[in-house]
Amino acid sequence: MQPSPAPLPPEPLLPASARRFAAWCVVLLLAAGVAAVFVWLCVVFKTAVTPVLLAILGAALLGPLHRRLLRMKVRRGLAALLTVVAVLVVVGGATYIVVAALIETGDQIIASLRQAASDIAGHLGAAGTSLDDLAGNAEKLLKEFGGTAASGVISGLSVVGQALATGVLALFLIFFFLKDSDRAAGALRSLAPRGTGDLVEAMARRAFEAVEGFMRGTTFIALVDAVLIGIGLVVLDVPGAVGLAALVFVTAYIPYLGAFLSGAIAVLVALADRGFVIALWVLGVVLAVQVIEGHLLQPLVQSRTVQMHPAVVMLAITAGASVAGVLGMLLAVPLTAAGTGVLGVLRTRYGTPAAEGPATEGPATEGPSAEG
Repeated sequence: MQPSPAPLPPEPLLPASARRFAAWCVVLLLAAGVAAVFVWLCVVFKTAVTPVLLAILGAALLGPLHRRLLRMKVRRGLAALLTVVAVLVVVGGATYIVVAALIETGDQIIASLRQAASDIAGHLGAAGTSLDDLAGNAEKLLKEFGGTAASGVISGLSVVGQALATGVLALFLIFFFLKDSDRAAGALRSLAPRGTGDLVEAMARRAFEAVEGFMRGTTFIALVDAVLIGIGLVVLDVPGAVGLAALVFVTAYIPYLGAFLSGAIAVLVALADRGFVIALWVLGVVLAVQVIEGHLLQPLVQSRTVQMHPAVVMLAITAGASVAGVLGMLLAVPLTAAGTGVLGVLRTRYGTPAAEGPATEGPATEGPSAEG
């Protein structure tokens, strides 16, 4: 007697391509949901999150100084304390210089902006009236920006107290981050799920290296930009040159957008007080500095630590501004750099190995994780 044939398995409802598409949709939705909940929690607990993020940026910027002190056989606690004292002196002095320069030359800059807007409005007629309105609000905007840099003076004593508390807490966190930095790897391994300690430590190290490289590189580039543009403004006898140079330094921490804003203000001030020809010279100075930054400083300073496409940077700045205003714009790029470093580690660990041959040599070395 012939045995009955085995029943055939039921045919899948969807083809394989549709199932793969559905699986990727589920993964993307879950990732977007987790990211949205994480951002929401950061906004809800921003009073605690902001000092932590500022402390991470501060520790990344001050890490080389702390390591140098350790190599000089200074105890970890004393080295961390000396580093915090150094940041108080340097940052406090720099903040005082920047704010004093903006306050001293702010009225002159605002008056020049008003005059430039009036001149442009006179040439453009009715189409230029909105420029005059913009200049009328420029003083308020400049004061708000300066107040944010000077611990939120414009919003009353409560904002001042909150900003001071945030700064003090960030300093304490910087001290502990530097002092206990040798225990960070062990703490991450203890919190990581079993078998993922190496991966978590590699991601954390790469993220911190990216943030450290961004902070050091951006600070150096901001200083060079401010000095070069300031020298150009002084040579061209543009009023408020020191304040404009200080504005260039502060806005340099917002890539692309900050350089555009500070450069536009410098050109308008020169146009109002020194005429069209000097304004063109100022524009040439600003563009020359930006060319030097883009083709010399950025590749040399940040190419080994932070490699992000300009479109990614602009999207990060826009998202940061929508979430946390000016503070979000300042924090968006270093956080994106950290995320890029983490993705590079994941792609290196779990990405499909490229096949040998000339056809795959290009993509294998492309992207921000090539250095990592």
